[in-house]
Amino acid sequence: MSFPIVVGLPFALVLLGVHAETETPRERQAEFLKNADIIEAKVVGKGVTETWRLTLKDDTLTHDASFQYVDEREAMKTHPGGTVEFDFVDSYRYNIAGYELAELLGLAHMVPVSVERRWRGKRGALTWWVDDVLMDEATMNEKGLKAPDQKAWSEQIYRVRVFNELIHDTDRNQGNLLIAKDWKIWAIDFSRAFRRWPKIQHPSWLMRCDRQLFERLQSLTRDVLDEKLSHILKDIERDGIWARRGLILEHYEELIRVRGEDQTLY
Repeated sequence: MSFPIVVGLPFALVLLGVHAETETPRERQAEFLKNADIIEAKVVGKGVTETWRLTLKDDTLTHDASFQYVDEREAMKTHPGGTVEFDFVDSYRYNIAGYELAELLGLAHMVPVSVERRWRGKRGALTWWVDDVLMDEATMNEKGLKAPDQKAWSEQIYRVRVFNELIHDTDRNQGNLLIAKDWKIWAIDFSRAFRRWPKIQHPSWLMRCDRQLFERLQSLTRDVLDEKLSHILKDIERDGIWARRGLILEHYEELIRVRGEDQTLY
């Protein structure tokens, strides 16, 4: 499922929050999403899954959020183009799990806060609407634009790639990577991630790794992973994360052996 886009409106306007406070702490965002009053709602996007843009308000803050309640499972799913996927899942739960795992790994600065909330009788993921978005990666490439600081951009991209492999996201596309006005990247929409498969999808994309992320993956224990995510992910889904963590570490350890640490970690 794609992040909501209102057809006919400039992309930057669509993804801006309403009356947003800048740099609202993540803990405050989560509390706000769980408890603030919902004062406005409208359907957005064109996908087969209904997605809502909600405006929330409490005593001190007004801001928008995306509400997604998709929770579909199929034993066998045939995708456009004929690709078949077994044990297919498209679930709002994975947006919440994506944020919580990012938080655990020190990557919450690139994944919007997402919490579970019931609205109009449905449970779903209520996700903080990203402010100050210029475009998505697809628009950037269509226009032939480049980030002003290519080194910083590449480092962000490598973090996203490692995270995508860890969660085995089967629906990564350039529309799911938002670019803020300071060229900060936000990764959104994980509803088709967290597959059980113990493999890396694109090892050639993993040429470098953030040193702190590498160290966090090394120090992560299964007990901590389970404690953080058992409320939202099944055992087999957490098994997949744990297996891919090991494969990612082995991949980078081999690169360090062959190329050297300075050429692999940054």
